[in-house]
Amino acid sequence: MARGKPTILVGITGGIGAYKSCELVRLLQKRGFRVKVVMTEAATRFVTPLTFRTLTGEPVAVSLWADEPESKVHHISLAEEADVMAIVPCTANVMAKLAQGRADDMLTTTALATEAPLVIAPAMNTHMWRKETTRRNVEVLRARGAVFVEPGTGELACGDVGEGRLADVRIIANAIETEALRSRDLVGVHVLVTAGGTQEPIDPVRFIGNHSSGKTGFAIAEEAARRGARVSLITGPVSLPDPFNCEVVRVQTALQMRAAVLARFDTTDVVVMSAAVADFRPAAMSADKIKKGDAPEAIELERNPDILAELGERGSGVLLVGFAAETNEVVTNAQAKLEAKRVDLIVANDVSDPSMGFGTEHNKVYYVTADGVDETPVLGKRTIARDLLDRVAALLQSRKG
Repeated sequence: MARGKPTILVGITGGIGAYKSCELVRLLQKRGFRVKVVMTEAATRFVTPLTFRTLTGEPVAVSLWADEPESKVHHISLAEEADVMAIVPCTANVMAKLAQGRADDMLTTTALATEAPLVIAPAMNTHMWRKETTRRNVEVLRARGAVFVEPGTGELACGDVGEGRLADVRIIANAIETEALRSRDLVGVHVLVTAGGTQEPIDPVRFIGNHSSGKTGFAIAEEAARRGARVSLITGPVSLPDPFNCEVVRVQTALQMRAAVLARFDTTDVVVMSAAVADFRPAAMSADKIKKGDAPEAIELERNPDILAELGERGSGVLLVGFAAETNEVVTNAQAKLEAKRVDLIVANDVSDPSMGFGTEHNKVYYVTADGVDETPVLGKRTIARDLLDRVAALLQSRKG
């Protein structure tokens, strides 16, 4: 992530509202942002790249094929530089590409490559905006965490009257600025995240485990890193790549996870225990694979340490976030866990619904604190990660106040 002056990458697509992006670029610069521009070929029919080069003092990206052999791959470098990417205006066509994950030009390739927050300001004909396919694309992108600045209502360039015109540039700038400020609100904070499930070996082949994929914890870790935090991610066995700019420690068992957490706890400001840690482990692990004919009728178990409760007992001032995966009385059980384990926030969900939670891309959660309960709709896990860290940042700020 870029440091110093935040970098806003403005993507411009081929619509009549493209001319308003000139005003947006100037407004963002006045607010203290560095602005870079990427355009579709169609956008250059409305405003020239030279215009934006003159306004920003930065090269303007249009073609995927303009790189010199010795230079960095341009769409990747742009994607990595951006603190926020905003597409203003965004046509129905480009929005559909984003929803489908298509990347056939410089703008969509960069959008697919970036992990920065994405702000989309659509602009199109009223009938296009109302179309079921367009509405579905909006919801798909929203679920992935995209921020939409809804189009305004009025007379359109085609002569129709209705919703679809590009929103006021000041409203768009405000949305971009909000995302940029969010991207820096954890600078100087050490966040420790646990993720995935643990595996408790019975023998070298078999283990006791659970269905956790680690997706939520990895999303939280990456979101925290992109907001400026120093992040330690302690994860059980998962098939996910290391997230952006995090210290990643891969463990197998609950005891290993406990050791890794305690080794970092004294320097930590926030702990997010999203891992599904096994409550029990075999009392003894067989050194060799247990043959079917030799298997015991029962496996003797012993309790694993409760890592979250142990941290809560320390009372060190670290902000503690726990997770509660429940199959019934979700809120009641989460409230009991909040009190019993002396934590600041519990994120609870109902894992009895196979369409959400373990292994899926979406979830519905309840945020439980001493002050009450907030229920969310079904959201993408990246959106939940952002929402959770908004709450963490607010709790940290209230402590300072």
